[in-house]
Amino acid sequence: MKINKVHHVAIICSDYERSLNFYTDILGLRVLAEHYREDRKSYKTDLGVGDNYVVELFSFPSPPPRPSHPEAAGLRHLAFEVDDIEASVAELEAKNIPHEEIRIDGYTSKRFVFFHDPDGLPIEFYEL
Repeated sequence: MKINKVHHVAIICSDYERSLNFYTDILGLRVLAEHYREDRKSYKTDLGVGDNYVVELFSFPSPPPRPSHPEAAGLRHLAFEVDDIEASVAELEAKNIPHEEIRIDGYTSKRFVFFHDPDGLPIEFYEL
């Protein structure tokens, strides 16, 4: 089997407009395509980072909440690579996005920080 790369990450949000604003206006992802599916009463929006297709943002009527605990089984978090962790944290702060303290990866010595999307999904910025 030959896997080339991660194609996308799918996120189901509880409030489409709020999450779309977060991922586009706060994080700067670009809308590549937006489709409303009448039969499902839901949106499926493709978002990009740089030249890559990365996130599918879905909305559904009344999705059940997903418990999110740092060490729970399942997908742990969504990580984005950034050039400058301090500049990225300053942007989060300017947009009133709470975040944890900057930490250092014990294996790579790279800096990273965690924060959450509007539904509590853990997101990481990891410095190049």
